[in-house]
Amino acid sequence: MATGSVVRFDKTRGFGFIAPDEGGDDVFVHASVLNDDAQLMVSGTRVQFQVMEGERGLKAFGVQILETPAPVTPRVDVRTVSREDDLCDVLSTAEFAQKITDVLIEVAPAVTGAQIVQVRQRLVSFAQSHGWIEG
Repeated sequence: MATGSVVRFDKTRGFGFIAPDEGGDDVFVHASVLNDDAQLMVSGTRVQFQVMEGERGLKAFGVQILETPAPVTPRVDVRTVSREDDLCDVLSTAEFAQKITDVLIEVAPAVTGAQIVQVRQRLVSFAQSHGWIEG
């Protein structure tokens, strides 16, 4: 059996690619060969697999997850606030929405545009209701 790392995996479309440790072309992997492990397939996941020639190139089967990468903790931009002024700047709705988009793409690069829009709308509404952004 070969070993390698997941290069990318689109959970919405149900497929991705594995970079074999021994080098060579990336190997296609479909969710149908992963049983219930498809949700664990993220970039950097270490896997063991077998390879066969498919219609469009190499195709993985018998995939077993060896190790999942540690979750990524987003970096927070901390600003120093003077003790005299405990208030912070209020972001515009557009600035806040852009920050949300940037963080989502950094933390979860496989997130779809539709998912970003849904999350962003809910967070903007929540922030406006708490007076955290202009609204």
